[in-house]
Amino acid sequence: MPTTATPTAPPPIRGLHHFAWRCRDSEETRHFYEDLLGLPLAHVIKNDHVPSTGEYCPYVHIFFQMRDGAYIAFFDLGDDTAALPSPNTPSWVNHIALRVDSVADLLAAKARLEGAGIEVLGVTDHHIIESIYFFDPNGIRVELTTPTVPQTEMDAHARHAHADLDAWTARKAALRAAKGASHV
Repeated sequence: MPTTATPTAPPPIRGLHHFAWRCRDSEETRHFYEDLLGLPLAHVIKNDHVPSTGEYCPYVHIFFQMRDGAYIAFFDLGDDTAALPSPNTPSWVNHIALRVDSVADLLAAKARLEGAGIEVLGVTDHHIIESIYFFDPNGIRVELTTPTVPQTEMDAHARHAHADLDAWTARKAALRAAKGASHV
């Protein structure tokens, strides 16, 4: 029976613990994230049953630690299958962006990846960050990025973020209306 609770403030979210994807092969994934990107393999969970559902599905869950203490993690389900990209989403949309300390670090990472035969797009200037993009062995788009503006500029962007989103929402509605009108 549902209870009526007094509304409270949301709990404080302190940061990312981990973000997990399916991988085709845990060793191939380990080589990429540990040997090429320098994220140490920090934890491995092996199980035959999914703890949250009880479903039988033998797997290994591997965690790579970032310097801030957060992890990027992967599930190898033992069937040599990577997650499929979303058929309704361009390949550049879904990605994980990992922060490096400087443009010099970004350029060094680009050279290292290209030296390992990885195709790298960029350096791309986003006016607040510079980034490179590439795909991991599982087809996941990875961005390495570094801030290029002072925190005061980011604070200024934050002050008008809601207004910017409101403007996009209005534009999207107008685009949708125009598209609907063109189909009449």
